[in-house]
Amino acid sequence: MLRYYYASVVICFICIFSCLSSFAQQKVSGRIVDAEDGKSLPGATIQAGPFRGTFSTESGDFVIDQLPEQIGQLVVSYVGYQTETVPLDNRTKDLEIRLHKSTKQADEVIIHATRVNDKSAMAYTNVQAADIEKQNLGQDLPILLNFTPSLVSTSDAGAGVGYSGIRIRGSDATRINVTVNGIPYNDAESQGVFWVNMPDFASSVSSIQIQRGVGTSTNGAGAFGATVNISTNSFQPDPYLELNNSAGSFNTFKNTIKLGTGLLNDKFTVDARLSRVSSDGFIDRATSNLHSYYLSAGYFGKKSFVRVNVFSGKERTYQSWYGSPEAKVRGDRAGIQAYIERNYLGERDAANLLNSNDRTYNYYTYQNEVDNYRQDHYQIVSSHTLADGLTLNLNGFLVRGLGYYEQYRDQDDYSSYNLPNVIIGADTIGSTDLIRRRWLDNYFMGTTFSLDYNGYKKLTASLGGGYNRYDGDHYGQIIWARIAGSIQNEHEYYRSNGLKEDFNLYGKAYYQFTDRLNAFADLQFRSVSHRIFGIDDRQSPLDYDQSYTFFNPKAGLNYILASGSSLYASYSIGNREPNRSDFVDASATLFPQSENLQNVEAGFRWQKNRFALSANYYMMYYKNQLVLTGQINDVGNAVRVNVPKSYRTGVELEGALALAKKVKWNVNATVSTNRIANFTEYIPDYDQGGYRAIEHGKTNISFSPELIAGSQLTYAFTKQLELALLSKYVGDQYLDNTSNDNRKLDAYFTNDLRLTYSLKPNWARNLSVNILINNIFNQKYESNGYTFGYIAGQQVIQENFYYPQAGTNWLVGLNMKF
Repeated sequence: MLRYYYASVVICFICIFSCLSSFAQQKVSGRIVDAEDGKSLPGATIQAGPFRGTFSTESGDFVIDQLPEQIGQLVVSYVGYQTETVPLDNRTKDLEIRLHKSTKQADEVIIHATRVNDKSAMAYTNVQAADIEKQNLGQDLPILLNFTPSLVSTSDAGAGVGYSGIRIRGSDATRINVTVNGIPYNDAESQGVFWVNMPDFASSVSSIQIQRGVGTSTNGAGAFGATVNISTNSFQPDPYLELNNSAGSFNTFKNTIKLGTGLLNDKFTVDARLSRVSSDGFIDRATSNLHSYYLSAGYFGKKSFVRVNVFSGKERTYQSWYGSPEAKVRGDRAGIQAYIERNYLGERDAANLLNSNDRTYNYYTYQNEVDNYRQDHYQIVSSHTLADGLTLNLNGFLVRGLGYYEQYRDQDDYSSYNLPNVIIGADTIGSTDLIRRRWLDNYFMGTTFSLDYNGYKKLTASLGGGYNRYDGDHYGQIIWARIAGSIQNEHEYYRSNGLKEDFNLYGKAYYQFTDRLNAFADLQFRSVSHRIFGIDDRQSPLDYDQSYTFFNPKAGLNYILASGSSLYASYSIGNREPNRSDFVDASATLFPQSENLQNVEAGFRWQKNRFALSANYYMMYYKNQLVLTGQINDVGNAVRVNVPKSYRTGVELEGALALAKKVKWNVNATVSTNRIANFTEYIPDYDQGGYRAIEHGKTNISFSPELIAGSQLTYAFTKQLELALLSKYVGDQYLDNTSNDNRKLDAYFTNDLRLTYSLKPNWARNLSVNILINNIFNQKYESNGYTFGYIAGQQVIQENFYYPQAGTNWLVGLNMKF
């Protein structure tokens, strides 16, 4: 039924568009030049309202046809120049727009080498600070990006605060490259992104670009699903003060103060933020207590720019990682009892499972079952003009992480902790209740650089790269035991170290063959080494030393059909090394290999009147993709195994419409097919030993919905008052790679309402109130889960676990700007 709903949405979209031809229109043309020497500026961006825009040609000229007369101004920008706003009227024909050079725009220069635009033959989405601000009421950044194309967000605690994550085109966080100001953010070992370590980071974001697929060459982890490029730096010429406070369901609170000096002595700026976020969570005991700060100081010289960023996040989050058994989520009392019996739950755990709410159950009951971690970031980013059209960007960074998660354990064996049994009189005691902490203590440091050339009308190019080194200790301590025996306080029972080095060098070039045709080439060399040694938490020795050398070429063409419409196509190759866990959990016969991805993107972009539409086709063909097959190692941990052939292919549609001055509509949909060519499932057989193997042939890749759709329908009652309906549909997702309908997340369709009211009183620059009501129809759904199976007692047992999400809930925020 929902498929027909979205089909009707598209039909309505087309019908409304057909009515727009009656609007009065005008043609606007002109030339973009340097204000000092009058030279043309090719590739300048000309934006006309929220949906229309173009680029200047080799000679600096531009044309926008059929521009509605309601559009009152153009916004013209060019890297390294001050952005200009140009008013329009009915008599405007040909314009000469003169842009002034400015080191104050150097923040844009620094991220220029790792971002793309409409001349790049790739699929991408830009998200600006103003878009984020309306939603930023305490929820994590993945939740704020929920309505961008092909993206699915998840939350362990069920309400978007604490541990949250994203998947893009079905690819999880370990396959999504994230950079902050062009500096890598992914955890070097797991390649994942832990957004909980960045509380309220959205309040310091100036823009985000999401590149889907392999994307352009960048620094850090290999992009196998997408790249998320975050920029925090934004030049603020005037002093400011902001106070942001919000509150809502589940005792959720956010308090943020932001301030800046503006430009001091025409050379310096200082910006700062201090935040606190807390929430009880939707899931029982899934509390979050988060603190963060951000401090940035910039120096603006005539030819050089330097900015120092220091930011930190500290989180104390009660664990809700375990999920809920399927029987509990479905309210199946008989199934719950069977789960208790076959898993030998003790009296306390059984009572917790039986007596808790079906949708808010949390396995953990120990009061200090927390994740307690702090991460500090230090960045120096700089840009230096070496000559006209030649810029050097040089950056350095250090990330310091330290923290632990604490666990209560029932009757663990002393031998599991490298301890002797305890002898009391004639009794030998082999196990005890205990509390343990598992620590991470790491340093991540390096540099990134790019040399950008933009001095020739037809050619722009970049030569860049980066080097980083990760040094991380993993160790565990026992801090309490019911029967301690000879256990010393903070007894250390394992310690291992990971050393990882990553070097990459890339060259990018854009060449304008004609006013209509441009091409790009992007070549990256990447070298990775990863050494792991010591003793792991299972008392097994670790000794791995792996090195990889990758070559990642990319090329594409973009052709302008007419003003406002273009075609593009690209071909890219990406390679990616295994994660730490792939090495640590591997067995001698299942050692992981690196993965390879070939990515084709082809699309169409069209803008007319107050309407914009884009369609992108993608094919992502994997060789040796690492997936779960059911196989386990000698201690029972699941291991990922390379499958020879798999692929993702689909179409991404985006539309945007501005109807008069009241209604705006943004809608997107992704229809895809995600398959493993020949999948074999392995079920551990604890009766006979070994596995039972089942050949499934072609199957769906787990967590890859065939339909994802999002809609943002906005109505402006006045300039001050806006109401938005935010809708999201996510199709069925399989928990494993067997395409078994008994192991899946059901499709869900959620709707949120957002009300924004803003005014400008005499005593403040701006005052706004944001009200967000999530899941207004109280949809019961689960956005994430996992499954495993085994054979015992001559029966096949399959355990499914889910992460239920909150029903109707609300957040309200007050934002004051001075």
